[in-house]
Amino acid sequence: MTDLERPVANPEVVLREEFDDWAVLFDPDSGDAYGLDPMSTFIWRLLDGNHTLPDILEKLREVCEDGVPDEAPEHLDAFIKDLTSKGLVGYVEAP
Repeated sequence: MTDLERPVANPEVVLREEFDDWAVLFDPDSGDAYGLDPMSTFIWRLLDGNHTLPDILEKLREVCEDGVPDEAPEHLDAFIKDLTSKGLVGYVEAP
């Protein structure tokens, strides 16, 4: 993925928010459900096709009181790739 690509959530996938910012993603095409912790839920909300991964990392830095670990870029990339492999996320190119 390049910085010109912007991850976007599959519009068919349903986000059901639970208590304490936890959530469940439901893919009606496959019938699969995926649990999201609060940080993953925060990231999911930014997958609107307007944010690049560096943008998302900056947003994480703004909200994390304890700081973002050095390995955060790799974890974010792996998370997005995992969602993409499941058909939950795609990409749009920057205008």
